Amino acid sequence: MKFVFLTIQRFFTLRSISTMSENLSKNLCTCQSSEPRHDKLIVYQILVRLFGNRNLTNIVHGTIEQNGVGKMNDINDACLNELKRFGYTHIWYCGLLEHATLTDYTAYGIRKDSPYIVKGLAGSPYAVKDYYDIDPDVAVDIPNRISEFEQLVKRTHAHGLQVLMDFIPNHVAREYGSDIRPDEDFGINDDQTKAFSPTNDFYYIKNEEFQMPNVEHIPLSIDISKITKYTERPARATGNDVFHSKPLITDWFETAKLNYGTDYAAGKNFFDPRPPLWDKLFRILCYWIDKGVDGFRCDMAEMVPSDFWHWLITSIRKAYPERRIVFIAEIYRPDLYQRYIEHGLFDYLYDKVGLYDGLRWLLEEGSILGNCNDITRIHNELKHIDRHMLRFLENHDEIRIAAKPFAGNPWKAIPAAVCTAAMHSGPFMIYFGQEIGVDSVGQKGFQGDDGRTTIFDYWGIPEFQAWYNNGACDGNQLTVAQKSLRLFYESLIKLVHNHKAIYCVSSKLIDLQFANHSLYDTKKIYSFIRYHEHDEQLLFILNFDYKNSYDIELAIPNEIWPSIGLDTTKVYTIQEIFIDGKLKLELRSNENLRLKLPGNQVYVFQIQQ
Repeated sequence: MKFVFLTIQRFFTLRSISTMSENLSKNLCTCQSSEPRHDKLIVYQILVRLFGNRNLTNIVHGTIEQNGVGKMNDINDACLNELKRFGYTHIWYCGLLEHATLTDYTAYGIRKDSPYIVKGLAGSPYAVKDYYDIDPDVAVDIPNRISEFEQLVKRTHAHGLQVLMDFIPNHVAREYGSDIRPDEDFGINDDQTKAFSPTNDFYYIKNEEFQMPNVEHIPLSIDISKITKYTERPARATGNDVFHSKPLITDWFETAKLNYGTDYAAGKNFFDPRPPLWDKLFRILCYWIDKGVDGFRCDMAEMVPSDFWHWLITSIRKAYPERRIVFIAEIYRPDLYQRYIEHGLFDYLYDKVGLYDGLRWLLEEGSILGNCNDITRIHNELKHIDRHMLRFLENHDEIRIAAKPFAGNPWKAIPAAVCTAAMHSGPFMIYFGQEIGVDSVGQKGFQGDDGRTTIFDYWGIPEFQAWYNNGACDGNQLTVAQKSLRLFYESLIKLVHNHKAIYCVSSKLIDLQFANHSLYDTKKIYSFIRYHEHDEQLLFILNFDYKNSYDIELAIPNEIWPSIGLDTTKVYTIQEIFIDGKLKLELRSNENLRLKLPGNQVYVFQIQQ
């Protein structure tokens, strides 16, 4: 079992970790309750297939019998109680919908999938083959898997947590076919002689047969000479907008793109009358909302017209006026942000190509792109929609922080985590295992060795099972370093919950880089103030240089004092309230603050009134 931070680090020795842990524990004890009193979401993403899997055999391309699989029932009361105590408000249960897989469930009346169009033995959770069903992998009693899901929702709500799940509207598995609602299947009334029709559910490549890129993705354990080759004629467009019959192995070849009424060849939309696909998707969401789901993370939302989202979200809000159904868009095009908020009506959008990318450049070993001034630029570009942006450092699509291609060490992310959680009033998300420094090393199967936790293969996560501890969810098998890292994230969430200057939608940010270019290295150090009206002001100072300490001066210009509720004629005491917990300084107008800033340090000062 390998834990990347068990060895002595260049910047965090076990002694310094222990000291930080002690300080965090003291500060945590003085915090108020973490019970949310505000609209800032703290989201915990769980890939259910992996979360509770106690089998750590981890054979490359291993079957479900060899490598095991997690179940919905593994997310038990002990687990949910701990997640609630930790400070989360929403749990995103990832990979619940029935998707294409190479595991044989024909004994339960579930059709087999062709190995030619499945990625990995477990299959991609984003190649859905029945929108009305739960994936049998994650059920203990497979015939009653819907009931197990309903119990999971009930359990989650009983612990005061909200339920989010995936909605994947851009594409479906090529062999989509609902066992529960076959009358709602896609394409059953399509005119396949037309490449495009606003009443078709799919796009067709006329007179051409679908051609697989190759068979290298099929596990060697499967004898392809004994299986029937997958056929599709006419071929349908592939999920990532491949409008020809032969996608590449790097494309989403296992999926077929859905048609919302956009004729891409002609560059025209046909939304009136409303395409029948729209109503099918509305009925799918209603099905899950009626089972208690509180919101949806919408996969590749930018690839679906904003007009559809406007109609869908408006319709859902009319159908469920008493409930706040949350919609989160996975989106990577800043030029579309405004439209998908104002017209598409999304509550929140991914801030991936902005803050995530900027912070990753700062954390990557040897990166020449990292620059704290980019944080300023990104904030200025997005401040008009700040509260709508969801921030994160990990999710199922991204490389683990502890993995070598990213930071190579989870402790390096301390300043970045504070930025994602506390800089803005929008949601903050953690991917399960981030809080204990889960790494991803070696081949798994289809996923390969890319630093990500696999979404295609059956796999176990040793570090996470040390926390899960056979269902006790008490972390008793974690190392000292892992417990300390988890305590850091818990303290960070408590910091968010307990300060209006962070969680309140009406709170504001003042970036201090403009006033400090001549006082400290603004490429490596970042400072800002969060304040709520005139009743709370927090000063953040972050050192992204994990190797070096600095003796710095920091200026808070006189002209901003009145706007944040400070009197330039007074002397204020500022108290560190986060990691250090002891440092006190005096703040005077016309005088710079002077302090020593250790490597990888975060200071959060509360200005005492």
